[in-house]
Amino acid sequence: MSARILVAEDDGKQARLIRIYLEQAGDEVQIVSDGRSAIDRARSSRPDLIVLDVMMPHVDGLDVCRILRAESQVPILLLTARSTEKDLLLGLDLGADDYLTKPYSPRELAARVRALLRRSKAAAPVAPAVLTVGDLEVDAARFEVRAAGRPVLLTGKEFAILTVLTEEPGRVFTRAQIIDRVFGFDQNVLPRTVDAHVMNLRRKLERGGEGTRYVETVYGRGYRLAYGTGTAG
Repeated sequence: MSARILVAEDDGKQARLIRIYLEQAGDEVQIVSDGRSAIDRARSSRPDLIVLDVMMPHVDGLDVCRILRAESQVPILLLTARSTEKDLLLGLDLGADDYLTKPYSPRELAARVRALLRRSKAAAPVAPAVLTVGDLEVDAARFEVRAAGRPVLLTGKEFAILTVLTEEPGRVFTRAQIIDRVFGFDQNVLPRTVDAHVMNLRRKLERGGEGTRYVETVYGRGYRLAYGTGTAG
């Protein structure tokens, strides 16, 4: 059972050792050495599992865990030198699935990874091939969008924003949340940049559709995807 594993570890020697053991099991391993890179790489590469050191520069591993858990259910294995019960429970409360305290056996780490992957595979729901809301269809695998059967050509950022909204129709996303999910953790993006992308996204989606409003503005809060078509707002 090979998998894509993201290892976030700032100790180069430990990271290389983890890579050796996981690659021996047939896994594809990516390594980052700080918290910001861990967040960005997790979002861009969508790994099957993350091995996450708690003590890292820029963003603490616990904060990385909290941020990523709010966005996905990717299994997270924490590596920590903090062995008190309070510290370990905090990691689990923030969404970690398992933990190892340092020093640890690389063989045990590899075994924990396999166990987490098995549990994740058994519990994972079957994701729809195409996200559909009303007459709007978003195919993430093919990078295709159709509105009322009409193909809609979007830029990468427009597609990413639409995907975020379509995954949870009706939920209001603030500009800050859209920036965080679409543009990355450390990008210097202004709220008006989001507004500009949404304006273009609306123009492309609603072309030829009188009265149709797919993306609604919730004034003072942000944007949401309408449940159906023919709505205004």
